[in-house]
Amino acid sequence: MKIAILGFDVEGRASYDYFAAQDGHELVVHDQNPDVAVPEGVASVLGDNYLDDLGRYDLLVRTAGLPPAQILAKNPGTGEKITTHINEFFKTSPSRNIIGVTGTKGKGTTSTLITKMLEAAGKSVFLGGNIGLPPLTFLTELTPESWVVLELSSFQLIDLKQSPNIAVCLMVVPEHLDWHANVNDYVQAKTHLFEHQAAEDIAIYFAENDTSKQIAAAGSGQKIPYYATPGAFVDDSGNIVIDNQTICATGELKLLGRHNWQNACAAVTALWQVTQDTAPIRSVLTSFSGIEHRLELVRELDGVKYYDDSYGTTPETAIVAIEAFDQPTIAILGGRGKGIPFDKLAEFVAKRNIKQVIAIGETGPEIAALLAKQGYENITDGGNNIEEIVSLARKLAAPGDVVLLSTACTSFDMFKNYKRRGEIFAKAVQALV
Repeated sequence: MKIAILGFDVEGRASYDYFAAQDGHELVVHDQNPDVAVPEGVASVLGDNYLDDLGRYDLLVRTAGLPPAQILAKNPGTGEKITTHINEFFKTSPSRNIIGVTGTKGKGTTSTLITKMLEAAGKSVFLGGNIGLPPLTFLTELTPESWVVLELSSFQLIDLKQSPNIAVCLMVVPEHLDWHANVNDYVQAKTHLFEHQAAEDIAIYFAENDTSKQIAAAGSGQKIPYYATPGAFVDDSGNIVIDNQTICATGELKLLGRHNWQNACAAVTALWQVTQDTAPIRSVLTSFSGIEHRLELVRELDGVKYYDDSYGTTPETAIVAIEAFDQPTIAILGGRGKGIPFDKLAEFVAKRNIKQVIAIGETGPEIAALLAKQGYENITDGGNNIEEIVSLARKLAAPGDVVLLSTACTSFDMFKNYKRRGEIFAKAVQALV
């Protein structure tokens, strides 16, 4: 089979390795980056014309960040040839014990909680998708009894052809409007996680979000809300409860912020479909403190705590990060936008205990202007690099304050990705003396 690997990033390389290990395929790497490193001896088409003449292939394996519409615009009639790493995994996995998690906020935290709970319950479990590993890389390690947890973005779901046995939809608000045609396109992409479910499958959704409920209703799976019965919810005493069993008090959670009560309840509801043993669930909830770059404490210096929330890349994630703190906060906001308005964020900041906003990146001036419109004046230009930003934050902060990197934006104007932004921020904070 003649196969084009469209996009040679982490997922694309894993797709290449998977097909290269099979006999009888002719593989060609296509990538927009003319300088991307391709394995020696492998044919490639690199640069601006990397999507030209794709009709000559039998299979087009797109990387998640490449919209199918972009492929079809140059190659009409090739829709049936387009597949993805995730589709190939669903097609070939020997295990049907797959839990898929989507939503706008909390996917990484919820997926990690579910994974750790399954591990604590003695299951063999693999974490993949947007976090963890590209799932085709652990395909050969799976058995029919293995469990797989997949964190799945709208980029991966837009042309998903199969649904998992257990699907979870967290809160959904507009995002990635620089990639999707509109909000409806974004929401429709997420419905694919559920629409192929059969009656014996499970569809879990956030009870307080109408869009989440709408998405989960797309298939025939059994509908179970969380943050309400019969799923896990927080009772009037502040306990996480399911099936009249108390798991733990919210005050025992190591995760910061009330938004993580939702993530914990989503994870508990998913695990309850696998085991009703409260011990492994409780052990994880009372010990897990979060994933990298998500409200992660980097350091406390001179009474000031520095937090890395680089993982949050939307106005909504910045809002929930800010909500996690009662202390006076130096908020670092800005980067490259996703086509989502910052008005709600500006209104929120103006009402909160935000000591200073450091506006950075391409959207810094836009955010600053919206804050000024709300009557908020404590705004500072962040400078040209993360070292200058961190140095400025230190000068502005006093003992008892929090410095929070939660930009409400992607990192691509200044950094390769959110991980790199978080790493450089943490390095600059650690370098303070």
